[in-house]
Amino acid sequence: MSAKEVVKAFYALDLAQDNNAIDYIHKDCKLLWNSSNGFTTLDYDGINTMLSGLKKAYHSFTYRISHLLEDQNMVTARYTIYVTSIERPQKEDALAHFISIWEVKDGKLYRGHEISQLADDSSESLNSYAEIKV
Repeated sequence: MSAKEVVKAFYALDLAQDNNAIDYIHKDCKLLWNSSNGFTTLDYDGINTMLSGLKKAYHSFTYRISHLLEDQNMVTARYTIYVTSIERPQKEDALAHFISIWEVKDGKLYRGHEISQLADDSSESLNSYAEIKV
């Protein structure tokens, strides 16, 4: 699989339902994440813990990609995360907008750089992230 195909396959998962999502993460992975809550660094174990937490909090946790760009083993993705929470299983909400840059090594996500912002209720904001075929 190309680097783009690896990233696309990961973002096609429903992280609240998939039990094998960690298989896409390299054992030496490092994720550097700037969010509205500050800076976070996660390694393989931290990502695995986060994935376990998602399963407890959400019925669904999916990605809608608007851009997916590849340059050799580096892939940049722009997407919105949509969730259905345990408390409101009948309502899907936009959670956050992301731009992520992933280095793929050995067919797995190896080094990640992410910037995220909480989604708001603006239809213009959500429409700008309309899913495209990548």
